[in-house]
Amino acid sequence: MDKSMTESDTVKENTSGEYAIVNGLKIYYEVHGDGESLILLHGGVGASEMFEPMLPALAKNRKVISVHLQAHGHTSDTNRPLRFESMADDIAGLLKHLDLEQADILGYSLGGGVALQTAIRHPDIVHKLILVSVPFKRHGFYPEVLEGMAQVGPESAKFMSQSPLYQLYPDVNWAELFTKLGNLLRLEYDWSEGAAALKPPVMLIYADADAIGTAHALEFFGLLGGGQRDAGIDGSLRPAGRLAILPGNTHYHVLTYPGLASIVTSFLDPPMPEAG
Repeated sequence: MDKSMTESDTVKENTSGEYAIVNGLKIYYEVHGDGESLILLHGGVGASEMFEPMLPALAKNRKVISVHLQAHGHTSDTNRPLRFESMADDIAGLLKHLDLEQADILGYSLGGGVALQTAIRHPDIVHKLILVSVPFKRHGFYPEVLEGMAQVGPESAKFMSQSPLYQLYPDVNWAELFTKLGNLLRLEYDWSEGAAALKPPVMLIYADADAIGTAHALEFFGLLGGGQRDAGIDGSLRPAGRLAILPGNTHYHVLTYPGLASIVTSFLDPPMPEAG
């Protein structure tokens, strides 16, 4: 990395996005549309291409900033391990770089863990939070999914040359990414205390055949105050949190659900509830 770069530097290159130096990391991000800011955080291995099915609808009336996380896509790697907490600090640093006091954040899977940690560690910068297929503790994933995570390592990269991602992101060190990703996925965590204390309004979105158990999704919703009582005939007792279970879908295809952008915007568009 060029040692002359500082945390406030922006580097424009021959791509459709820009780079910012944050916490010593050269972070790539793309900006689409104009209006209130919405940060998109992708799942593991891929990057912003994951959001292509819903991006046009999301960017119609807001500024959508799609970020590539550490070692993913066009964002560089560094000698630190992959951790949800450090990547959350990267997002906080990027918002500061972009002169954004607050933004809505939508995270999917790995990026959802980063989004959740951003809201826990930096609550004042998150306006509204949307978590797609995200557990609040590692054992929210089904046992067979955890078994698969335990096997992730450098050998997982040997078939990447046959993937479209190999051509899309030619600078990724796939063996190193899978090594770091595997080390992250094997770490135990339980963020129930932080999740229960979240300040911003939260929407949880899952597939009905997700990698995360439906019971865990309901438990997460309960931590947010949901599922405790009837909302009343006028809906006045509705909790601040929201829960959506998308029918006929899986963890791996949830971002392609036809009505997902509409579900997201229906949560983002209304003004924040007034403080009681």
